[in-house]
Amino acid sequence: MGVKVAKFGGTSLASAEAFRKVKAIVLADSSRCFVVPSAPGKRAAEDQKVTDLLYQCHDRVIQGLDFADLFAQIRKRYQDIVTGLDLDLDINKYLDQIEQQLPNQSQPDYAASRGEYLNGIILAAYLGWEFVDPTEIIRFNSHGFLDLLQTEQLIAARLSPERPAVIPGFFGSMPDGSVKTFPRGGSDITGALIARGVKADLYENWTDVSGFYMADPRIVSEPKLISIITYRELRELAYNGANVLHEAAIYPVSQVGIPINIRNTNDPQAPGTMIVKEVNEPRECGDIIGVAGQKDFVVIQIEKALMNSEMGFVRRLLSILEELHISFAHMPSGIDMVSLVILKTELNGKLEQVLSLIQERLDPDRVEVVEQIALIATVGQGLARRYGIAARLFNALAEAKINVRMIDQNSGGINLIVGVANQDFEKAVRAIYQAFVR
Repeated sequence: MGVKVAKFGGTSLASAEAFRKVKAIVLADSSRCFVVPSAPGKRAAEDQKVTDLLYQCHDRVIQGLDFADLFAQIRKRYQDIVTGLDLDLDINKYLDQIEQQLPNQSQPDYAASRGEYLNGIILAAYLGWEFVDPTEIIRFNSHGFLDLLQTEQLIAARLSPERPAVIPGFFGSMPDGSVKTFPRGGSDITGALIARGVKADLYENWTDVSGFYMADPRIVSEPKLISIITYRELRELAYNGANVLHEAAIYPVSQVGIPINIRNTNDPQAPGTMIVKEVNEPRECGDIIGVAGQKDFVVIQIEKALMNSEMGFVRRLLSILEELHISFAHMPSGIDMVSLVILKTELNGKLEQVLSLIQERLDPDRVEVVEQIALIATVGQGLARRYGIAARLFNALAEAKINVRMIDQNSGGINLIVGVANQDFEKAVRAIYQAFVR
């Protein structure tokens, strides 16, 4: 196959031994011209991710506290990798520069990005490839949003398959040159942007699992592996809690039809999961493609008589969230009622403010808040056009004695979402999975 972009996650680059596996994978296929590394992840369960340590360093800076002990841990992680690879690379030179710069940064982006930056320098030296700082080619606008057109143009002008390169993930630059990061897990987005900019034939996303499973293996024992899935299905599963690939990474490549291949660094012979635009043939998964979910949603239920005839009611409601920079996940509604379903972390202590503004601006008859709700999405192409899907799902939940607190299904029919109590989440996921997968 032509040009491939390979992104490697944090567990794939957590140690010198992991680096050696990555080098073997990259050099085994000459079409892998561009590599996007994450920061070192955990080497064991009790370990800390380097990015977490860097965030902690920034927190100490903001509090006016010394961060030398934390940075010493970071320094040792990179020194161990360089020494373990027997590299002729003065990594302390870069570490010293970062340690000196950290106290001058008011925002966390610079600190958070240095894990990928340092791993990129090491991997480029280890492969003997060019290092390209993503601040040169990935641009955000003055509002902090990705400038996709400029980024695509800069990547196309800077990168060429004739010059293999390592480009760290997770960050780019603002118009003033300062570092700006994507959300956590954003190295996936960087990989997708590089694939789009170089017009790659394939975007490989290497992680510590052999592909995408129909359910979380931590909840469902030995779930089936999905061999092929559409961009849209994967985006729905990723958005609803499946965490193999950042859901924002799908858009840049899906627009131009570049397939994504989820692969396992520890089992490079496994074919993994292919993510494509369309799947027309029957799949071994059956009626659904997967089940995913998240806990800790807050549901704000607003009731008002004749709400349906009050012009601008929903617009005014959503303007409150916009004003407070809160994103909502779902908005089920009825003739006299509308509900906002919001992740607790999105509210971030703003719930009372939201409720106060709802009372002030909308004059509702009743407002009720329901907390500790989990949402579970059952996803599959054309789900709503298949007989008996909802019946099987709700029968399974009823047999498991699980009360459904909310139901939401879009007209496109790709997913069916139910809300249950947090305490019933794992049991509900297993019940739904077992209802469709035998």
